[in-house]
Amino acid sequence: MRFLRALWRFLMAVKDVLALIVLLLFFGLIFVALSSGGRTAMPAGGGALVLDLHGSLAEQPADARPIDFVSGAGGPDINQYRLRDVVRAVDAAATDKRVKAVVLDLDGFMGGGQAAVSTLGRSLDKVRAAGKPVLAYGTAYDDPSYQLASHASEVWLDPLGAVLTPGPGGSQLYYKGLLDKLGVNAHVYRVGKFKSAVEPYTRTEASPEARAANQALVDALWTRWQAEVAQARPKAHFADYLAGLTAGRIPNGTLAQSAEAFGLVDHLGDRLAFGDRVAQIVGKPDKAAPGDYKKIALDDWESANPVPTTGDAIGVLTVAGDIVDGKAPAGTAGGDSIADALGKAVAKGNLKALVVRVDSPGGSVTGSDRIRSAILAAKAKGLPVVVSMGTLAASGGYWVSTAGDTILADPDTITGSIGVFGIIPTFEGSLGKIGLSADGVRATPLSGQPDTLRGTTPEVDALIQAGITQTYARFTGLVAAARHMPVERVDEIGQGRVWDGVSAQKLGLVDRFGSLDDAVAEAARRAKLDPAKVHPVYIEREKPAFLRLLQMLAGNSGSVDEARSADAFAALGQRPDWMLARALGDARRILTGPTIQARCIGCGDVPPSPADLAAARRMMARAGL
Repeated sequence: MRFLRALWRFLMAVKDVLALIVLLLFFGLIFVALSSGGRTAMPAGGGALVLDLHGSLAEQPADARPIDFVSGAGGPDINQYRLRDVVRAVDAAATDKRVKAVVLDLDGFMGGGQAAVSTLGRSLDKVRAAGKPVLAYGTAYDDPSYQLASHASEVWLDPLGAVLTPGPGGSQLYYKGLLDKLGVNAHVYRVGKFKSAVEPYTRTEASPEARAANQALVDALWTRWQAEVAQARPKAHFADYLAGLTAGRIPNGTLAQSAEAFGLVDHLGDRLAFGDRVAQIVGKPDKAAPGDYKKIALDDWESANPVPTTGDAIGVLTVAGDIVDGKAPAGTAGGDSIADALGKAVAKGNLKALVVRVDSPGGSVTGSDRIRSAILAAKAKGLPVVVSMGTLAASGGYWVSTAGDTILADPDTITGSIGVFGIIPTFEGSLGKIGLSADGVRATPLSGQPDTLRGTTPEVDALIQAGITQTYARFTGLVAAARHMPVERVDEIGQGRVWDGVSAQKLGLVDRFGSLDDAVAEAARRAKLDPAKVHPVYIEREKPAFLRLLQMLAGNSGSVDEARSADAFAALGQRPDWMLARALGDARRILTGPTIQARCIGCGDVPPSPADLAAARRMMARAGL
């Protein structure tokens, strides 16, 4: 027995040693994988920088969930590319002799907002101004992909493809009829006649006020889109081409031939022909396959061109995604997460100024105010604060922006939405439909309220509405103080109405137009520094190491890859899952979010969040769609 016990202890010791070795190997592999990110593969003699934007541009890509990688999905449903990283890579390509050309592979490009695409387009213009060609290829072009392709010196289209640019706008779901059938009573509290975020729960169609405001926004964005395309590609007779399509006729042969005839594209050809054309400019690699050319991958080029670290530090705080209370991962603006990160960055004492980059539709009022208070605390330390608006800076996003000394935006920025609302669903009718009821006693009319089983009382309805009204008064007061306007004027241009950047600048909600780089330069000048001798320090949470490893091992193998083999109408066919994803996201925010919200729902035609799109596609798959 003594021998058996000794043998057992020996075997257990061997097991522990082996387990330790496995763990050491595992973490060693993680270290090697993560530390090797700085090594780049650069073809001899240079090549073409390839922007294979198979997904959407994002101010701050959302952290993938580990379940996305271990459930067989292979990763998130939308690949997201950090806008500033892509812009920095293209700007570096303009002056680096190793880059002979820039290639845009736009099959699968999902945009990311008109302002974001416009920002990247301006960087491509710098490449062309430096005398380097920019070549774009697509099986089909929609609004965002053609907006970007128009900045190319050569636009290629598959002979079986088309340019289909329907313009912004479209339908959204209204839930009032469904809620009535289910017996759900949506108690709505709001201030602002244009706060159309609540209308899907109270109406079966848009109100005249909401319809007029939304039409004005769509018209402004569409006018700007056409103006940008016309400036970037003067040879394109876009209006004549679109007139033919909307009339239901193809004036010059096939859709692709018509696009070529009207100057929207330069060449019709498949990928092999396109690759041979690029090879004429940058050369072929050794043992090249048909259509191959010397390529510089975006990831490698970004690693070779890191953010500069010389000069004085200008902090750049990113407020991206829905604003929520507490802590949240990247891609969602957690009030505590952002405030804590900013507090730690300011405490180091090396920041000379602060830029707040806002790309958010808003959300929680308390979360928005938490972020604003943290920015004001930084300002109290003597830091100048410049706000830089991205694609969206609406509602709670504008609440945060009121802490800035000055506000820069893009002409295509969607902003405003100065209004507050709240929704509480109650299910007394639903319970009655299945034979259930609820009863109880109360010490006061507020006991157990809001009661989702029996409905709200008039007293609690009045109390919540008073809270909404007071919050709106605070919102308009903050805007009035920040923009040096009478409160009555803020109320007039507020009321929950959404504005494009050009209109917002005319109304005084924005000071001037400019990019994130312009905002950093402005912050430097306000700190009495030379803008050429500063560098940005990005204040945001780093992606956890294990998530970076999982994403690197999984690669870009999400379901979005199906777009590569799709026909010319596939981009239009993607919209149903986008609509369902937005509906699921809206329902989640209403049911799980705070009662009082400063949020702009349905602002612009940007891709839904990866989590909402994944949920929508799972639901459609179960339904056999």
